[in-house]
Amino acid sequence: MLLTQLLIQHPEAIIDIVRGTPAWVGALLAALLVLGISATRERAMPLGRLVLLPIAMTGLALWGVQSAFGSTGHLAALLALWALCAAATMAVGSRLAAPRGTRWNAATRTVHLPGSWATMGLILAVFLMKYGIGVQLAMEPALAHDAGFAAAVTALYGLLSGFFAARLLSIVRLARGASLQIQHA
Repeated sequence: MLLTQLLIQHPEAIIDIVRGTPAWVGALLAALLVLGISATRERAMPLGRLVLLPIAMTGLALWGVQSAFGSTGHLAALLALWALCAAATMAVGSRLAAPRGTRWNAATRTVHLPGSWATMGLILAVFLMKYGIGVQLAMEPALAHDAGFAAAVTALYGLLSGFFAARLLSIVRLARGASLQIQHA
């Protein structure tokens, strides 16, 4: 039975699922919530620090693929699928403009970012996906060998990873463009 079906038919099962969750998962969720909440406020930060979120989310996604499907014998193919989906999302998404209100301050070499709940939503999407898939596979281990399930999960992880990277690339492009304008002025 799929996890969603179980929870729809027996919502009380969530209590047993949460009880069976290791404490470190709660600590990881708390850290990700702090990170997501910080993104809801306007802030200025060095460009190099912006790399941390895409790296963390990519790591969580790759860990999700490896932990779910590493023992299936198809990990190499799935990682290639992840990379293809991430690259495709980056190629499309990096053409988008940086989030509205983002500014580069060449004097302080910092990026001013507007607050947004979108980042929190994406962080929670990656976490909840990893958590839900882990629970689903604990309930039904044979599902890891279902090629369609593995491909869909891996592709979604790749798309989310690519989105985080594309956002970073759009901000880097904004900073470079602003710096070039200053140099030519």
